[in-house]
Amino acid sequence: MAQNDWILDVLTDLRSFAGANGLQRLARELDLTLTVAAADIARARSEEPRADRTEDLPPDHPTGRAIAGKSH
Repeated sequence: MAQNDWILDVLTDLRSFAGANGLQRLARELDLTLTVAAADIARARSEEPRADRTEDLPPDHPTGRAIAGKSH
């Protein structure tokens, strides 16, 4: 998961809670907020320098996830 994707999970949980508890206007606003957040995250991800996007690298790449915790 990318660095900022967690916020989408939080917003989804909040929207579900709002809908289940009769807070329909809030649930609709959170739908809009989810759309804005997803667009912002996608835009930020597309603006990252390619070398900094480790989620796109194969696991065995020297800067990939599989090796990130190992010391050289």
